Amino acid sequence: MIKPWIHAARLRTLPLALSGSILGSFLADADGVFHWNIFLLAALTSLLLQILSNLANDYGDFTKGTDNHERIGPDRMVSTGAISPRQMIGGIGLVSSLALVTGIILILEGFPDGNVFFKLLYLLLGIAAIGSAINYTIGKNPYGYSGFGDVFVFVFFGLVAVMGTYFLHGQILDFKVLLPASSLGLLSTGVLNLNNLRDERSDALTQKFTLVVKMGGTWGRRYHATLIISAVISALVYVVLNYHAITQLLFLVSIPFLIRNMVVVLRNRIPSDLNVELRNLSLSTLLFSITFGLGMVI
Repeated sequence: MIKPWIHAARLRTLPLALSGSILGSFLADADGVFHWNIFLLAALTSLLLQILSNLANDYGDFTKGTDNHERIGPDRMVSTGAISPRQMIGGIGLVSSLALVTGIILILEGFPDGNVFFKLLYLLLGIAAIGSAINYTIGKNPYGYSGFGDVFVFVFFGLVAVMGTYFLHGQILDFKVLLPASSLGLLSTGVLNLNNLRDERSDALTQKFTLVVKMGGTWGRRYHATLIISAVISALVYVVLNYHAITQLLFLVSIPFLIRNMVVVLRNRIPSDLNVELRNLSLSTLLFSITFGLGMVI
């Protein structure tokens, strides 16, 4: 029973989940307020939320009939029978509980001396993140079936992940951090968009109205290019506003990989080929986070 759960957790999506806590922690370190315990707890919580989202999608798409013979993505464990629906519900409950526990510990470590308002705020954000991960495909009106998945990814994988982690380290607020947080949110949204481009046909047949289904594949590919270009511009603006040394441009080493991904997607006409680009963009986003943060620290 171990292999199906590992497959359902979709390990290749986890590097993307780590990008937010990595970038937020690097930016905190650049401001002299880095704490290892905050970074490790934030990373662990992010991983659990990503796994929760993957498990919920596996179950939700099965119940909606989205996982059928038309789907060209990786096999889902509930639809193949490797994991029963009842078992998956149990797994979702377990991972939700673990994410809540690590999130609460993270909050207590981040605000050890009172700050009741921020503790409550972060607790609400954590509960919202768990709820959003589940309700993407589960429930009577899952927002992933109405084209709002992109908004969730941008907010939680970008803004909340980066700015939330950054603030936990030192309780300092720098609104310019919104720029690299937006870059990561845009790149993460690009990963979701690739998934939606790949599954456009099967999603349309099962009435999963993602943005790609609503706008069509041609505009979906143009939208993808817009996400990549906007992410790079946002990062460059942040560096210009906070320029101190040439090393801050270290993140430019990730740009060729992002541009290559953009060009391949614009030219793509075979949806199954996008499986490789999903992995490539996830790893390129992780590279962007590491090099951008490291450049700021150096």
